[in-house]
Amino acid sequence: MSGAKSEHEPTASMTSSDPKPAERQESAEALSELSARTVGAIDDVAKVHWDGCANSEASEKSDQEVVYNPFISHDFLSALEASSSVGGRSGWHVQHLLVEDTYGELVAAAPCYIKSHSRGEYVFDRGWAEAYERAGGDYYPKLQVTVPFTPATGQRLLVKPGPQAALAQAALAAGLIELCRLNGASGVHVTFGTEAESAYLGERGFLRRTDQQFHWQNSSYATFDDFLAALSARKRKTIRRDRRDALCNDITVHWLTGADLTEAVWDAFFQFYMETGSRKWGRPYLTRPFYSLVGEKMRDRIVLIMAKRAGRFIAGAINFIGSHTLFGRHWGAIEHHPFLHFELCYYQAIDYAIAHKLRYVEAGAQGEHKIARGYMPKTTHSAHYIADPALRRAIADYLSRERAYVAASGDEMAALAPYRKDLVLDPE
Repeated sequence: MSGAKSEHEPTASMTSSDPKPAERQESAEALSELSARTVGAIDDVAKVHWDGCANSEASEKSDQEVVYNPFISHDFLSALEASSSVGGRSGWHVQHLLVEDTYGELVAAAPCYIKSHSRGEYVFDRGWAEAYERAGGDYYPKLQVTVPFTPATGQRLLVKPGPQAALAQAALAAGLIELCRLNGASGVHVTFGTEAESAYLGERGFLRRTDQQFHWQNSSYATFDDFLAALSARKRKTIRRDRRDALCNDITVHWLTGADLTEAVWDAFFQFYMETGSRKWGRPYLTRPFYSLVGEKMRDRIVLIMAKRAGRFIAGAINFIGSHTLFGRHWGAIEHHPFLHFELCYYQAIDYAIAHKLRYVEAGAQGEHKIARGYMPKTTHSAHYIADPALRRAIADYLSRERAYVAASGDEMAALAPYRKDLVLDPE
């Protein structure tokens, strides 16, 4: 494994990794035709090559539907790095893993970070770290394979479609374990990946973990009132009251995208983010330059839902637009009005998804209160390679019980669905 040098970036051959049993099914000769290396910045990889693995147009030639995810795009990851939201003293040390063929063409990649803490991940392992440290181990550094500060499901093993796809994926999985070893990390944590990726890594020695989020699904609604008609009478009444009360103080709501995303708008939104983030998290993760950069690179993939009163913006929520999904990320406010959070983050997001014929709204992590607003439980997946056998056994035992709890909890929450009992909804 080779690449740009840094204090955490060793060099070695991919073939030096110790494959798990499932990996030995792959041809050693075929795998030897691929090589892996790391880079210390996403901009060390050409955008066209990274996105060819992450959100490849080539998928249109296969039987699989192209699903664009904004967060694994070169533009989003570049904005995080160039704005110093990651890297530097953030504790997110960039080590993206690349797999290339004999011609040096990129065939697979994974967004990787060597971490010295567990902040900004939304899959909580601080208890694991404390237990390991009490036993005399060093939990940090660890290797995180994810999109920083972004609890949204998407591919983490980014593989370019083609005849080498299966081998490239196997090389990527083996490379993660090798990168962990070379950095002296306690483990590899692939968080908010797809269920298929979790199963694939599970066959290669990773431990599988599940959790719950709450997503809204568009059942071909033409209007918000059509959505309300699918709810029980009591829930319809509650939501109508929420929306009325949220805007009763002469508050207006504005959808801003594209050329609407001016620096003045970002200044206002960053003020919301800092004020609310400081109270909620202690230290907000994203810097002011991030919004300018991501707004420049992805302006047509962003919609800010902003509230205005007395001629100035007072609150807002940022959303990213995928091919079929509106991803709600975070919100903030400098004035606090009853139900305004629900209006901007949940109801307006549904309005936008209906208007633009999007299938889903993902409104971020946690929040059982979302069920009453029509957002239903959805299982999320992560996979964890733990290097120390003793720690691995302890975590495996914990995860077996946690998965059972998450499944039972999901069933209980689904029973609280606000939808009319006489309707048959799409099982997705």
